[in-house]
Amino acid sequence: MSINRFSLLAVLVAGILLFTMGCATKSYVRNQVTPLNNRVDELDDVTAKNTRDIQDTETHAQQADQKAVAAGQTADQANQNATLAGKRVTNLAGTVENLDNYKAVNETTVQFGFNKTELTPKDKQTLDDFGKQLQGEKHYIVEVEGYTDSIGSAEYNYQLSRKRADAVIRYLATKYDVPPFRIYLLGLGKDNPVAQNTSAAGRAQNRRVDVRLMTNSLAESASVQAP
Repeated sequence: MSINRFSLLAVLVAGILLFTMGCATKSYVRNQVTPLNNRVDELDDVTAKNTRDIQDTETHAQQADQKAVAAGQTADQANQNATLAGKRVTNLAGTVENLDNYKAVNETTVQFGFNKTELTPKDKQTLDDFGKQLQGEKHYIVEVEGYTDSIGSAEYNYQLSRKRADAVIRYLATKYDVPPFRIYLLGLGKDNPVAQNTSAAGRAQNRRVDVRLMTNSLAESASVQAP
């Protein structure tokens, strides 16, 4: 009987030890797994942040590349424009230097209202008649002189006369494809009046743009003599 009690007591002690060890093991595992899970979460957060940073860097790099390409295109266009402008200036300088070789073969006048710079249908018809004379011409320039009446300051009238001349030039350039280097423009304000500014009729005559077609007689002669 005492042996059985001893055996039972041994079994109970062993069970208690196993239970205690099991609880301790589970507690140990929980204590180890929880920090590990936290560490995994931290690594996930770091990975996600790194991924976002990489994507942001790639986006910024692409935007920088696009800006660089756009800047390069703008620079190329600016260089082309500068080259073209240089050629036009050179051609115009050559034209002005040889202006004495040009003679007027056709001219017309466009009248403007008081303080006006817009072309009327009548003005456009006048310029159409003039523009038809440009067809077939090779060695020519178009001399455009803008004028005003005497009302207003000299500086304002110079600007106004230039705007009137510009309106004529834009029309001829657009409709008759007159290149800029063939245009010789002057904005002379209230200088060189064709009538007295003491009357309304006289001032109306002075608000004008004179347009002349001038050809190079020497160049034409050389073209005719060439075999």
